[in-house]
Amino acid sequence: MAERRFGRWLASGRRAGEHKRHAAGAGQNGGRGSAQGAGLGAGLGVGIGWRPEIDLTVERLPGVGFVEVIAENVDPARPPESLAVLRAAGVPVVPHGVGLGVGGAHRPDPARLARLAACAEALGAPLVSEHVAFVRAGGAEAGHLLPVPRTREALSVIVENVREAQDALPVPLALENVAALFGWPDDELTEGRFLGELVERTGVKLLVDVANLYTNQVNLGLDARRALDALPLEAVAYVHVAGGHAHDGLWHDTHTASPPAEVLDLLTELCSRVTPPGVLLEWDDAYPGDSVLAGELGRIREAVSRA
Repeated sequence: MAERRFGRWLASGRRAGEHKRHAAGAGQNGGRGSAQGAGLGAGLGVGIGWRPEIDLTVERLPGVGFVEVIAENVDPARPPESLAVLRAAGVPVVPHGVGLGVGGAHRPDPARLARLAACAEALGAPLVSEHVAFVRAGGAEAGHLLPVPRTREALSVIVENVREAQDALPVPLALENVAALFGWPDDELTEGRFLGELVERTGVKLLVDVANLYTNQVNLGLDARRALDALPLEAVAYVHVAGGHAHDGLWHDTHTASPPAEVLDLLTELCSRVTPPGVLLEWDDAYPGDSVLAGELGRIREAVSRA
């Protein structure tokens, strides 16, 4: 990923205000998606990212507790029929946004927020998720989820953005830690401390991506277990697991391969500290067959049970 010059990240003249908080928690699921036997307690269970290329596979996979769909790929007025099939079978659907950019200097786009809210309502979602990242600046789209500067000034901006997003959404919001190929030179806080203060000030939930923690360990030398030490794990809504590829000494979080043992070990470590409501496998291209994906979900269940 090439770094771009985006100009000044922080904008001036941010207005303060009081914002309502959304209640925390994930939906209970007593149907086909029951978490019983997964070692996760009552909650979402073990799930998989729904993609149109594997819609029938996801419908056939046994024991899927919940699915996640890229919010920008769903028309709230006409959701895919496969998602209706899954919902009828008792499988919760979580919209996962990638374009909101709550980590940017500007307030969240009201149209994007309204669409995300409509998606949550159309899918009967128990919550929605997004990223602690910025995706545009100065009118330019990054085309990637970029890490935010972990400064107190940036944190104050992001707190306001998150509160505005919470006000616009009909369900709780969870935010994901991102993978990075670079870090900002003037960071004042660790990622764990940054996210902890964000949770404390907004009540937002966390989507902890253990594959992203592994990516940052390989690429930036940030110890993943020490990151878990600092994260407010009591705020976890669910967990992401994914695979990738090593290339020229860097780990690329491509979501196109089996999660490596190191990522599953991090999942076990996280589950030894807290019981997450759900764990979800992300797979975004080069899709394998049903049996392979079923086997990957089995590996996740095994990693959870080891805790």
